[in-house]
Amino acid sequence: MKNALLNLSRLTSSAWSPISGGITTPDGFLAAGISAGLKPSGKKDLALLYAPDDACCSGTFTQSVTRAYCVDLCINRLKASEGKIRAVVINSGHANACTGSRGKIDSEIITYELAQRLGLSNKEVLICSTGVIGEPIPVEKINSHLDHLINSLDKEAYLDAAHAILTTDLQVKQIAYQAVLGGRRITIGGMAKGSGMIHPSMATMLSYITCDAGVDYVLWSDMIKRVADSSFNSITVDGDTSTNDTFLAFSSGPKLDERYLSTLEEGLHLTAQYLAKAIARDGEGANCLIEIKVEGASNDFDAHAIARTVASSSLVKTAVHGSDPNWGRIIAAIGRAGISFDFNDVQLWIGPYELFSKGTPKDFDKQTVTNFMKARLKGKYLIDDLVSIRLRIGNGKGSATAWGCDLSDQYVRINADYTT
Repeated sequence: MKNALLNLSRLTSSAWSPISGGITTPDGFLAAGISAGLKPSGKKDLALLYAPDDACCSGTFTQSVTRAYCVDLCINRLKASEGKIRAVVINSGHANACTGSRGKIDSEIITYELAQRLGLSNKEVLICSTGVIGEPIPVEKINSHLDHLINSLDKEAYLDAAHAILTTDLQVKQIAYQAVLGGRRITIGGMAKGSGMIHPSMATMLSYITCDAGVDYVLWSDMIKRVADSSFNSITVDGDTSTNDTFLAFSSGPKLDERYLSTLEEGLHLTAQYLAKAIARDGEGANCLIEIKVEGASNDFDAHAIARTVASSSLVKTAVHGSDPNWGRIIAAIGRAGISFDFNDVQLWIGPYELFSKGTPKDFDKQTVTNFMKARLKGKYLIDDLVSIRLRIGNGKGSATAWGCDLSDQYVRINADYTT
């Protein structure tokens, strides 16, 4: 497993190019996004993803013990069907988590009604919910809109679906990539939601990927686990995770020659990483994306642990928000990551500026670095919104990247008023 992650982290092929589109861009996939009156705003709040008959699906889910029943339903039906999933219905505004037996009953009623209308078996239909914990799904509202939802299925409805899954998000998150492998055009599409309660081991996010290359279910599942680790499990906004987090990925179409599987995995990685960074970039109250690159570790797993620790440090995040090159907070964070290294080997850069080298602070112009950081805050002197922090902790071959965002007073305001 270590080798699998190491190989994935070093993929550098330029086979994949971003193209216009989203979750339905790969051949055979349809989507819909409508307003079912679940949100007081009247915005779109109910989505449907419909996969071809030959599709196989795999996923990764929240590690929370207090997870919503829709997560258990997805896990159980994926196992029972060996990945033969045809439809996913997604409601936003109501997490349907911690609602007792009602959560189970409501999820099963909705998927049963949808399966009947689509001519599918129950085990071929999944449900994902997102919103306020403790809020049950308005079942009657959803069921009364299922016909409208199904009739809205369309190849061009990827943007409608991407809008319908949002909660506190400020931005739609979608992407499509394309490559030619073995003379075939292969396309990958994706959409996601997430803005707060974001942290490794899955976060408050829903994410979906589709692909029109056929892959054996076991191989596909292994790929998706690796992709999740290097993307959705490498982002943090606020150190919290939630009860409903789900990442589902569909493979469909003629089987892809094994010679091209590693290149396909790179495309999946690029898609998931784009969506993951979009989630971190859209963090509640965030003004910039923080990228932590760690090099020189004994292995990729050690590097990953350090990168995640720095990205999730509240002190680092607030320093970035204040455009303060307070390197001591970064050094303190790597020291508590639980990884052994020689402190005298440590080097640290913010952007192009080296602030710490071989265990000793370096002379640097603080105002220059401050201006560099300030220029990346949204609404300021925006060049781009990426604040890069690079760490070298030794001479090993391990490396990893994690992403986060700054922590602002606006995050407190958003979450203080979330249910009031």
